[in-house]
Amino acid sequence: MTITTNFYVAQMDCPTEERIIRNGLRALGGVAQLDFDLLQRRLAVTHTPGREDAIEAAIARLGMDPVRVDGAATPAPTSADLAGRLREWGPLALSGIAALAAEIVTWRTGVDDSSAVIGLALASIVLGGRATLRKGWAALRTRTLNINLLMAIAVIGAALIGHWPEAAMVIFLFALAEKIEGYSLDRARNAIRSLMSLAPEVAQVRDATGTWRAMAAAEVTVGQLLRVRPGERIPLDGMVRLGSSAVDQSPITGESLPVDKSPGDPVFAGTINAHGVLEIEVTARQGETTLARISRSIQEAQAQRAPTQRFVDQFARYYTPGVVILAVLIATVPPLVWQTPLYDAVYKALVLLVVACPCALVLSTPITIVSGLTAAARRGILVKGGAFLEEGRKIRCVALDKTGTLTHGAPVVTDVVPLSGLPVADIVRLAASLNAHSEHPVASAIVKAHTGEAAELVPVTNFRAVVGRGGVGDLDGETYFIGNHRLAEERATCSPEVEATLYRLEAEGKSTVVLGSHREPYAVFGVADTVRPTSIAAVRALHDQGVRTVMLTGDNETTARAIAARVGIDDVRADQLPEDKLAAIGELIERYGAVGMVGDGVNDAPALARASVGFAMGAAGTDTALETADVAIMDDDLRKLPEFLALSRRTARILTENIALAIGIKAVFFLLTLAGQATLWMAVFADMGTSLLVVANGLRLLRSMHSVPE
Repeated sequence: MTITTNFYVAQMDCPTEERIIRNGLRALGGVAQLDFDLLQRRLAVTHTPGREDAIEAAIARLGMDPVRVDGAATPAPTSADLAGRLREWGPLALSGIAALAAEIVTWRTGVDDSSAVIGLALASIVLGGRATLRKGWAALRTRTLNINLLMAIAVIGAALIGHWPEAAMVIFLFALAEKIEGYSLDRARNAIRSLMSLAPEVAQVRDATGTWRAMAAAEVTVGQLLRVRPGERIPLDGMVRLGSSAVDQSPITGESLPVDKSPGDPVFAGTINAHGVLEIEVTARQGETTLARISRSIQEAQAQRAPTQRFVDQFARYYTPGVVILAVLIATVPPLVWQTPLYDAVYKALVLLVVACPCALVLSTPITIVSGLTAAARRGILVKGGAFLEEGRKIRCVALDKTGTLTHGAPVVTDVVPLSGLPVADIVRLAASLNAHSEHPVASAIVKAHTGEAAELVPVTNFRAVVGRGGVGDLDGETYFIGNHRLAEERATCSPEVEATLYRLEAEGKSTVVLGSHREPYAVFGVADTVRPTSIAAVRALHDQGVRTVMLTGDNETTARAIAARVGIDDVRADQLPEDKLAAIGELIERYGAVGMVGDGVNDAPALARASVGFAMGAAGTDTALETADVAIMDDDLRKLPEFLALSRRTARILTENIALAIGIKAVFFLLTLAGQATLWMAVFADMGTSLLVVANGLRLLRSMHSVPE
């Protein structure tokens, strides 16, 4: 039996600290698994019961301050008052002053190892470098090569060869750069944290006496009534029971305009009531709302390593020891072989250690991926992992379901063509009774056509769904079927009259349904679904990006082609059963490589799973879509698909830029170091400057979605 304990570790910013903790806990008994969330500075330890204190103590011995937290909670941010800022920045400021004073004394006296210079340098190192030296010592104890250990070696080495002012200034500049880098990373943390804090913590709830009172949102249960006034945020997911208003859903779906809401319409936690008082029945508790699922999914997604990140981490694992070996060779071989002064060789090796640290390279990928995931979420696109964000750039073909994806998915009955002596009212009642057992949109349209959903239906027994065709059931002692053209043919009721009616309705772009028994057909229904206006713009944008489009639908060929022509789809595959769609995706992958599939997340589940990236429409209303798809489009706006592809390509460009910057700048300073032209000062600027540069470049994605054309 194992349990999981969550820790918040304030000093855990990058893979440097992750490796120290992994190595430090490796020999600790009872630890089964470590899961790191570097962006939120969280560590989940899976272990045997009773090991919590030992794990906490082991992390503390590594020079870090772990704090136990529950679930997704994190400690409240520290106060930003004057005293807090002085405690945070005071020692660093004094370190800088002492380092600068040591440089001035050295410049005035020409001696860099006098007692005054050494005293000022030591003061600077103690004030500004305690954290670095402590982490370096922890890295040495756990046999982990990282920037803190390399920096500690460089500073101590510089002091030992008499470069006291330079040692002091290097430790100060490194500490300052670390602080600035931490604030830069906090921008990405705050971007995700802002999503989590959208929903208010207090709700106005009606109690048993009918009185409205304030209650903590965490205590509100499903079924209770909330009141939300104009301008207030909705605290929990629910269904409008009284009142009408427009609700700004942009935090959830990315829609730019408020959406009208009236009784029976769903609303989501974190959205804003524009005008009018709404009474809302709660449908999800705090922690189970759409907003909570989005925040949770983003955190889980950013914790997963994308392919580029896995490659960079693997590269750094071998790169850093290689650099240390090279530094040792530079410090020892030239003095032994070419009689180079030992002083110069050691100094050059120290510079190389600082320059070669892979921190910028390691930081370049996670900050870019997380920024891309957050930018997508702000626009109502929920990506379930960096791997899918990277994969999107490779997509050259997208397969789309018709109903609910290209169309509204809410068809209506337009034609009822009787084929027997039964009255139309009885025909519709029989069809609605059979279809009441189906959740297909066409079936729902026929049920609604029976004078509304609540109209009386005939009891059906022995109902059997025929996958991809329709259904069969017994009514009043007789077996009836209702389904598509294929089912009518299988039931041997496709007479010339039926064929002619089907052809005529299908030519008009309508879906057709046949009602009949083993004796004869009774009627043909024509059902029409309207095309989403956004579908036409989305397909056009996909074509502009060089992406081919394919429709995969269970509807008939004629209707499918009519819809495809209206939208602009390149290829049509009609009469597709779930296994046919799965086979089609496999064929498209062989032809195009990476293929996207867009569906409703339930009926298209096999094809969604087979596709390189599966996209679910309407995920704001369904748990299944969030669970099965790789990417969820929260507001049914298909234009988000080309936006995602554009974001994926932009992410890939920034990843390439960051890796090129990290490696390119290092390469230049490698050459300068080997030529003896680089100093420790320059090494710190090269290392931390590159880190800040790649972080800032990655953060550009947080505003990139605003520039993607719709």
